[in-house]
Amino acid sequence: MTNASPRRARIATAVFFFVSGFGFSSWASRIPTVQQNLHLSEGQLGGVLFAFPAGLMCTLPVTGYLLRRFSSRYIMMGGAVMFNIMLCLVGFAQETWQLIILLFFFGSSRNLFNISANAQSIGVQALYDRSIIATFHGIWSVAGFAAASIGSLAVSASIPPSWHFLAVCILLTSCCFLFFKDTVHQQPKPHERLEKSKFRMPEKALLKFGFICFASMAIEGTMYDWSAIYLKKAVHASKGMASAGYAVYMVAMMLGRFAGDKMANKIGVKAMLKYSGLLILGGLLLAAALPYTITTAIGFMMTGFGVSCVVPMVFSMAGKVKHMSGGPAIAGVSTIGYFGFLIVPPTVGFIAEAFNLRWSIALIALFGALITYLVSNMKDEQE
Repeated sequence: MTNASPRRARIATAVFFFVSGFGFSSWASRIPTVQQNLHLSEGQLGGVLFAFPAGLMCTLPVTGYLLRRFSSRYIMMGGAVMFNIMLCLVGFAQETWQLIILLFFFGSSRNLFNISANAQSIGVQALYDRSIIATFHGIWSVAGFAAASIGSLAVSASIPPSWHFLAVCILLTSCCFLFFKDTVHQQPKPHERLEKSKFRMPEKALLKFGFICFASMAIEGTMYDWSAIYLKKAVHASKGMASAGYAVYMVAMMLGRFAGDKMANKIGVKAMLKYSGLLILGGLLLAAALPYTITTAIGFMMTGFGVSCVVPMVFSMAGKVKHMSGGPAIAGVSTIGYFGFLIVPPTVGFIAEAFNLRWSIALIALFGALITYLVSNMKDEQE
């Protein structure tokens, strides 16, 4: 529990979600600059970017171990500080090997931060008699949009990533220390302290949810890492417009998350997921077929709307599976989903190296079709 009022606890958790979204999008908005500074090809960049999700995946067992023994508020605070410091250091990388090492630990800290922040959101939800969790993800997107916009301005002003990330680190870390006191005290249950960390594949009933999550996270990771580069290299947009294109994607995701619950209540979760897959498919194919600034921006906007609510809705559905509690179910689905975030974005670079970025984006669009196909074949009781 918390000594603060539910409202203050909610605000504190929202701040940490904001920190997560702002920090991650600050990095994503400057990837083209980092690529240029280190003279990396698309294939080389793909290999370098692999370090981030690799660090995230390697830390999954550690995060589970810590959350079974300590309050999530301490894991969240420690992860947030590490996350901000790693972001700052990434901006000062002068060699490719330095960037790889820093991105690995950047990914590790993000995993610690995000999983514990989501655990905090569940604790805050328990203080309310209505659903409020979706707003935290919306705030993450608001932060991402704000950071992408500032990143675009930093590029236009020729501010180096080192100074940009240093300022962001100081600001975000200060916010964490300021609001930490109002976070929720979540002590692990006694039996959880005795459990050993063990990797488990999800139950068979959750595999389809996991594959949908895989497809969605693959698209999200691709957009984070490659949207600005696609606008710069394939569309030949200016540096400022390349970063602005990422901002278009982020604001579409933000609006989609705030409107998603109302839409799902009107047409149903299953229909919402079907349309989400079609939006992703159409948006990325539009960007690949017509590589112009306006058409690509529209395509990225469609993709942002499509991706926005897939993972939250899938988690909600997985949490209702019979004979399994919500926490383990969501953890199992996340295990498969994170592999999409791990494997696919670096693969985009290798495909671009062999063919070109337009082919990469066109192939990734097929994940949208996969989402629609999998949802269409779900049993009605899973709706």
